[in-house]
Amino acid sequence: MTTARAPFLSKQRITAGPDFNRWLVPPAALAVHLCIGMSYGFSVFWKPLQAALLGTDGKPLATCSAGAVTFSEKLAGTARALTATDCNWTQFDLGWMYTLFFVVLGVSAALFGAWLVRVGPRRAGLTATACWSGGLLICALGVHLHALWLMWLGAGAIGGIGLGIGYISPVSTLIKWFPDRRGLASGMAIGGFGGGAMIGSPLATSLMGHYAINGSSGVAPTLIVLAVLYALFMSGGSLAYRLPAKDWLPAGYTPPATVIDQLTSHHVHLRQAHRTPQFWLLWLMLCMNVSAAIGIIGAASPMLQETFGGRLAGHAELAFDAIKQSPETLKKAAAVAAGFVGLISLCSIAGRFVWASASDLIGRRRTYLVFFLLGIAMYLLAAYAAQTKSLGLFVACFGVIASMYGGGFSTVPAYLADLFGTQFVGAIHGRLLTAWSTAGVLGPVIVNYLHDVRLESGAVAHDFIYGSIFWVLACLLGIGLLAALAVRPVDSKYLMSEKEVEEEYHLAHDVSDGVSATDLRSSSTTHFFLVWVAVGIPILYGIIVTVQKTILLFT
Repeated sequence: MTTARAPFLSKQRITAGPDFNRWLVPPAALAVHLCIGMSYGFSVFWKPLQAALLGTDGKPLATCSAGAVTFSEKLAGTARALTATDCNWTQFDLGWMYTLFFVVLGVSAALFGAWLVRVGPRRAGLTATACWSGGLLICALGVHLHALWLMWLGAGAIGGIGLGIGYISPVSTLIKWFPDRRGLASGMAIGGFGGGAMIGSPLATSLMGHYAINGSSGVAPTLIVLAVLYALFMSGGSLAYRLPAKDWLPAGYTPPATVIDQLTSHHVHLRQAHRTPQFWLLWLMLCMNVSAAIGIIGAASPMLQETFGGRLAGHAELAFDAIKQSPETLKKAAAVAAGFVGLISLCSIAGRFVWASASDLIGRRRTYLVFFLLGIAMYLLAAYAAQTKSLGLFVACFGVIASMYGGGFSTVPAYLADLFGTQFVGAIHGRLLTAWSTAGVLGPVIVNYLHDVRLESGAVAHDFIYGSIFWVLACLLGIGLLAALAVRPVDSKYLMSEKEVEEEYHLAHDVSDGVSATDLRSSSTTHFFLVWVAVGIPILYGIIVTVQKTILLFT
């Protein structure tokens, strides 16, 4: 009888042999996450898109919500902007696309988490590739047609599905490859997501400058180029995913009876996890941590330009209103602001590795307590820096905030594994990301609404808009702090028996009769070098450009 080979996209096809080098798997996760992480950098498109339509005098046309002050008026303006082709968009209008990214990300991660456990990371990664790159192409068409609804559908909805599936695809995989370093594993699994804007933002700014001719913003062709590049990288990363064999452990590693901050050594079933108070406490912690930062990160570029104005272009005496009248000065300020976006991304990706690794030493609970306490202090200090026009202090505050924002994401999968075990950690993580969906609405709406209302009321100048917003965000972190203090071990009544664990494992991993699994072994040193170079070069590019532009912040 001839044994059939496992299907190309099956989990059996990517099951590695005992000699496989586990350090070949992190580059696959990075290749995917560095691409979908550009969702953080979309604020570089806001200013060009707000002036997409020009009048006969060469000046931008009025916005679709001109004169709107109340929240209901702003929503009415956005409703008109969805289909209108004779008016420009506001930051509030465009910010909803950023909100859609993370709403759909959380919902799709929750919906497809169990599916991912069944089909494996390769099929999930390729699905994410099609959605993310395809969504960017649709968004480009929306920019070309000046159709906001098409941009929301493409990048926000379809692209958001790609974000959700692509985000969780490597988490459980790398945690299984690194049982000895769960914090490090989760940091590597989603570390690249924080670095996507570090690479994509300066690249997008450069491309827009190249394509911006005859009054065009250059956004549409830029999105097309990014879609093609991301499709190539994400496909390569998805095909490179590998799974460890059953009962595989790193050489020389013996699981200890207890580990630092190990709250339980057993497993909780997916259908039981959401019934525990621990799940909802972590949900609230993640929601508050994300809400307090995501709106600011999404508006990072315009926030810096409005708060510091001409200081970003060597003209400290000029406010933002003044530099808007000088295209050359505004261009210089925008370039520095793009560097700020990249710096936030750099700090976010560093935080995902540093804080997650630190949690292996000090424990997940203590790590989250640091996030909330230090985060509150940073927002209050940032408000002071904005008032006194201390650019260096302002940038430093948001560097720390971004690091803890990224660290919160990378630490939570390890925290889930500590609390609920590893059997369903990917699917439970997917459901927990609905907190990100909620924060994706709450954070940007708070920031963009307060921004637009304060600006359009005329009572506050551009450079004093954000100070009071920071106080509101600090209060959100206070709520998260209370939730973090309340986390306790999972009650034993929610734990699976050893028999249930074995049955669930076989349901997820058994090879069908007559189908052979592929015993993949370690690749050559050359292959190891090439895969790390493939992800290392873009990261190095992002770091170099970010450092160069960051220097401009202090000169």
